[in-house]
Amino acid sequence: MEKELIIRSNSDIVDFALLKDGKLIELHKEEEDNDFSVGDVFIAKIRKIVPGLNAAFVNVGYDKDAFLHYHDLGPQVASLLKFIKRVSTGKPTDFLLKNFQFETDIDKNGAMANALKANQSILVQIVKEPISTKGPRLSSEISIAGRYIVLVPFSDRISISQKIESKEEKDRLKRLVKSITPKGFGVIVRTVAEGKKVAELDNDLQNLLNRWTAMCKKIYKAHHPSKVHGEMNKANSILRDLFNDSFSNIVVDDEALYGQIKDYVQQIAPKKESIVKYHQNGVPLFEKYGIERQIKTSFGRTVSMAKGAYLVIEHTEALHVIDVNSGNRSNKEKNQEDTALEVNMISASEIARQLRLRDMGGIIVIDFIDMSNAGNRKKLFDHLRDEMADDKAKHKILPPSKFGLVQITRQRVRPERNIETKERNPNGNGDEIEAPIKVIERINQDLERILKKDYKKVTLNTHPFIAAFLTKGFPSIRSKWFLEHKKWVKVQPRDAYTYLEYHFFDKDGKEIK
Repeated sequence: MEKELIIRSNSDIVDFALLKDGKLIELHKEEEDNDFSVGDVFIAKIRKIVPGLNAAFVNVGYDKDAFLHYHDLGPQVASLLKFIKRVSTGKPTDFLLKNFQFETDIDKNGAMANALKANQSILVQIVKEPISTKGPRLSSEISIAGRYIVLVPFSDRISISQKIESKEEKDRLKRLVKSITPKGFGVIVRTVAEGKKVAELDNDLQNLLNRWTAMCKKIYKAHHPSKVHGEMNKANSILRDLFNDSFSNIVVDDEALYGQIKDYVQQIAPKKESIVKYHQNGVPLFEKYGIERQIKTSFGRTVSMAKGAYLVIEHTEALHVIDVNSGNRSNKEKNQEDTALEVNMISASEIARQLRLRDMGGIIVIDFIDMSNAGNRKKLFDHLRDEMADDKAKHKILPPSKFGLVQITRQRVRPERNIETKERNPNGNGDEIEAPIKVIERINQDLERILKKDYKKVTLNTHPFIAAFLTKGFPSIRSKWFLEHKKWVKVQPRDAYTYLEYHFFDKDGKEIK
C-alpha cells in the first residue's frame, strides 16, 4: 500500500488530495480566509448562559455565537479561569504551571450557571467548525497537538492511544512520558509514538510547551474575541496526523509551500525528505495524477463501482442514505446469495472511501443487498469495519438490522465536501443536465484568428470529449487544421474543464486571449 499527497495551490485556496495506491481517498481544501478551523484557540467572552441547555453561547467573532456545553468545559475550568485572569494582568512571565495553585475540579453533573458568568473572559478551542446555520462548537479543555503527543494544560493524566496494542509498549511509553512531563500538564500519547525514543518524545514536548508559552503571551492586551493560537497549515497538519512509512510521494506546485513542507518532513522523518517534489509547468498537477477525473466520477448522486455495481447517495439535513445496487452483476454468479455477497463487499470498500472523501458526518444509513446467510452478514460487517479502520474521524458501526440496514455514526467536525458534477444546459432553459458539445465552431473561429498571428507553438486545452472529437478519426479535425494553416496544434485534454470550456496557450504556457 502506497500513499501520495498531492498539493495544488491557487492564490488564496490550497487543495490537498490523498491517494492510496493511486485512488483518491481524501480531499481537503484550505482557504486563506477560514478563521474558524478545528484546533484554533480564541480568547473570548461568555455572551449568555442558557440553563435549559446547560450551556453557554460565546462570542468568538463569527456571525453566529459559538456553543459551549457544560460537558466540554473540562474538570479544571476553574483553574483555567483563574490563570486567564492572572495572565490578563501581564504580571506572570513564566507560563509553565509548576508554581500555579490549582482549583478544585468542577462537579461532573453540575450546572453551567455555577461554573461561568456572562461577560467572563475564557479561553476556548474550536472542536467543530461552523456547519449550515450553526456557529462553531467549542471546548475549554485546551489541547495542542504535536507529532507524537498531545499536550493538555491543567491536567495530570497520561493517556496512551488505544491503537497501540502491546501492553509492554504502553507501559514503556507511559513511564517515559511521565518522566519528562512538567507539573500541571497532561499528555496524550499518539499512535505514531510507538517505538520512539525518549529524546524524540521530549523534543516534541518542548515544541508544544513553546507553543503554549507563545499563546499565553498573546492573551495579555488581546482584544475580545481574538485568535491566540492557530492550527498549523493544512499540509503540515495532514502530515503530522497521517505521515508514515507508506508515503511514497508528496508533490507540490507552489515553491514557497514546497519549502515549508520539505522543512517539516525533514524534521519529522529526515530519511523521507527526498519524496517531497516540486511540480513545475507542463500538465496541471491534478490532471497528471488523474485526480480531476476521479473527482468528477466520485461526487455525483450515483457512484459507479467495479463489475457493474453502483451506489446511490442521498443527503438530507438529518442523515445520509446510501443504497447499494448490483447493476448488471445480477446474472454473473451461480446464485443470488453469492451475487449479493460479492456486490456488498465491493460496496463496503467504496462506502468507506466515500465517507472519507466527502467527509460525511452524522448518521449514515446503508441499504445493502439482503443476504439470508448469517455468516455472510458477519463477513460483510467485519469487512466494513476493516475498511474504515484507517479513518481518523471517530465512528461507530452497528451490525446489520433485521431489515438488512447498517447504521454508522461518524464524527462531523467540518462542513461536508460537496462538489457539483453537473453543468448548466447551454441551450439556456435553466435545466441542469449533462451539457452537449456545442463548441467546435467557436474553437475554429478563435484558432483562425490566433494562427494569423506569429505564434510558433499553440496548445489547446479542452474537455476530454472535445479533445477526442478533434483528434480521433482520419482525417481528424486537427489534421485539417494543419493542412489549412501549416501549423500543428497540440490538443491537451483537461478533466477539470466543463464541456464548453477551452483555452489556448503559447509556448511559454501563457494564455492567448
